Amino acid sequence: MNSDQHAAPERHALLPTLDLCGHRVTRLICGGNPFSGFSHVDARLDREMITYYTMPRIQETLRECAACGINTFQSRGDRHQMRAYLEHRLAGGPLQWIAQTASEFADVGANIRQIAAYEAIAVYNHGTHTDNCWHRGEIDSVADVVKRIKDEGLAAGVGTHIPQVIEYAEDNDWETDFYMGCFYNLARQYKSAPATEQDAYAQDQFPAEDPARMTAVLRQVPKPCLGFKILAASRNCATPQDVRRAFRSAFEELKPNDGVVVGMFQKHQNQVRENSTLVRELLGPGA
Repeated sequence: MNSDQHAAPERHALLPTLDLCGHRVTRLICGGNPFSGFSHVDARLDREMITYYTMPRIQETLRECAACGINTFQSRGDRHQMRAYLEHRLAGGPLQWIAQTASEFADVGANIRQIAAYEAIAVYNHGTHTDNCWHRGEIDSVADVVKRIKDEGLAAGVGTHIPQVIEYAEDNDWETDFYMGCFYNLARQYKSAPATEQDAYAQDQFPAEDPARMTAVLRQVPKPCLGFKILAASRNCATPQDVRRAFRSAFEELKPNDGVVVGMFQKHQNQVRENSTLVRELLGPGA
């Protein structure tokens, strides 16, 4: 981080929030993909992210999130991120954790129980797993994962890149409490998850018309929805104006009780501070 980032963080009031099953969650959530080296760009950037994000730097980033008014982060429910959240809480950190099931675990039930033991407030089924079940004609098996999450007493969600998956879940009365909807459909056909396949990015597409298709569905769902990849995995970040436009469009197209999950890479600039300031300007003061 630059010298400004190492300065004692100025504390800000909480950003505007949404209600997730009784949990007050900021409408800007820190995404965990950079912590795990998943850039959705290329292997070089993956390596740069995972090399930069040592555990001390992850902890520093989580502290900066809290200082800037973000109260929740989202990440994979793997052993590395369980450890990261544990260290944050042991140090007195206030952030809440929304966990994604980890695609490399063979036993999803055991993975959910481990996540619950680390006191996540919510768990959702991994988007690529959901979408591959859709392509295989096995989508109803994801409803069973939702039930397992609820059996642990946690808010249960479904992640997906395919708008029709959300429509299907709602039409069939799944027990979902929330949805994670990608603004871009990265699952037009069966694909491996980045955690298990080095070339998983090869199929990623970011057409300009995709966000409107996903948000049209999310607006029809009364449950809270969290949009992700609103910046098209850095492709909408050429200028500060592009970033502002993407955030403004996302909040305009989502419901007032929806939020966005944004991965933040602190190596070259303080994206946590910049994004939280932008959200505060767009949405007004929070708590």
